[in-house]
Amino acid sequence: MSSVSTLLRQGQIALAESSSPLIDVQILLCHVLEVDRSYLYMAPEETVPAIQENEFRTLIAQRQIGTPISHLTGRRDFWSLNLKVNEHTLIPRPETEHLVEAALSIIQKGQVSRIADLGTGSGAIALAIGNEIESSFPRCQIIATDISEEALLIAAENLKTSKLKNVSLKQGRWCEAFDADAKFDLIVSNPPYVAEGHHLLDEGDVRFEPQLALTSGRDGLDAIREIIQTAPDNMQPNAWLMFEHGYDQKQAIQQLFLQRGFQAIETTQDYANLDRVTIGQWP
Repeated sequence: MSSVSTLLRQGQIALAESSSPLIDVQILLCHVLEVDRSYLYMAPEETVPAIQENEFRTLIAQRQIGTPISHLTGRRDFWSLNLKVNEHTLIPRPETEHLVEAALSIIQKGQVSRIADLGTGSGAIALAIGNEIESSFPRCQIIATDISEEALLIAAENLKTSKLKNVSLKQGRWCEAFDADAKFDLIVSNPPYVAEGHHLLDEGDVRFEPQLALTSGRDGLDAIREIIQTAPDNMQPNAWLMFEHGYDQKQAIQQLFLQRGFQAIETTQDYANLDRVTIGQWP
């Protein structure tokens, strides 16, 4: 049996090619031991039981071949939530929090009571918004959709854990999940927007994530085109539609909004000052 400090040292050596070996090792060891990170500093010479040591070494071996940390632990922090994730869902990323911020800025202006989240995956966006508005905007209801039954099972577990009453789930492709008379004041989506064959698909965590949630045609805009074309059928007058998208897709998406008849179109930047969210208002 090895000590905490020994496993940390050996893990870092094994993951030397990772962009963050120390953080990776700490997360995995904390996961195995079911402790906070502070424990690693408080008890460096504590002996790790053999079963947990073997589990840790197995996870390190999986991380060596690139398996995402979030898939190894089954969890991911997003906004103020700790969400369950797996290979059937995208791993929620910090830049997606900007979409949540953009949605909340619209909601806080009032006159929003029905919200849709298209392609919800783990439920991250819907649950983050729902958690923020549950007490301050109790009349707001959110319907989160996904075509993937496996993704919705994860979203359902996260919804149950959250205990939110203002979020519900529905299976279907984009707006096809809704009845014809379903009307929304705000529709948000983090759809697939990577071009097929893009080199990013062969790098990092993306290699292990569902292609259905990543790629969308030769230019990455097929899903966004479809949503912009069909969403107005389920939008109230003056309702808003917003997307997360690639840093280089701003002009193309703004043009798609204009061609469909949207107004008040604008793009905002993420924490890295990259174009990340474009919104438009249906007249």
